[in-house]
Amino acid sequence: MIALTPAERILKGLGIEAPSEIDLEAIAWTRGAVVNYRPLDRCEATIVGSERRAVITVNGRSPPERRRFSLAHELGHWHHHKGKMLFCGGRDVCNFANSPLDPERQADAFASDLILPNYLLSPRLRRVKRPTLAAAREIAEEYSASLTATLFKMTALNRFPIIIACYNKTKRRWFERSPMLQPWWFPLDSLDRATFAADMLFNEAAEENFPRKMPADAWFGFKGCDRFEVEEQSFRLPDEEILTVLKLPDEAVA
Repeated sequence: MIALTPAERILKGLGIEAPSEIDLEAIAWTRGAVVNYRPLDRCEATIVGSERRAVITVNGRSPPERRRFSLAHELGHWHHHKGKMLFCGGRDVCNFANSPLDPERQADAFASDLILPNYLLSPRLRRVKRPTLAAAREIAEEYSASLTATLFKMTALNRFPIIIACYNKTKRRWFERSPMLQPWWFPLDSLDRATFAADMLFNEAAEENFPRKMPADAWFGFKGCDRFEVEEQSFRLPDEEILTVLKLPDEAVA
């Protein structure tokens, strides 16, 4: 059995057994933190605290899923970085390009486990037949989570042979790979113009309803990758970025 993370231990300690029971404001109160919502400029959330008490302020202008993740992110700071005053901007919260040792990434990991706990999500993923955007959106709605955070956790839980990769018009910003995959399946540094993702990002093509097959050498550069096909599906992110889900062939599994 996989050990519970710190965030999951908090949820278990509160007897939470369904995503609808994850009330972040109530959880914050049990941790000694009061939550306020108000407009913030150039900042998604702040936390000011002492040893036992904290005040978390979340940008009230942000979308509901963003506010929720920002609150969980600040609770991550409260758990890991108590006693500090922190201002978390738009590039600090839910930024999977950060190093795993970065305090912001540590807070993001805590937030992910608080909103999408493994002990609830893993059984839910057993009912998913294909890792499509439609399936991920359904789960994201159940957990009141963003699609990006949901896909990241789905990838990390190693249920499917998938890679998610975020690109802008010049480079790959970050990617996450299912642990089951062989290490040479490493996405290219920049988008190949033959991909559907590039068509969406550069030509304003519409999002596809279902994954479509694409030659693997449009996404990977190792010797022999042209012998394989991958399934590709993408959606747009803010700031002229795109996130792609790639389902790899069985041969990619270690």
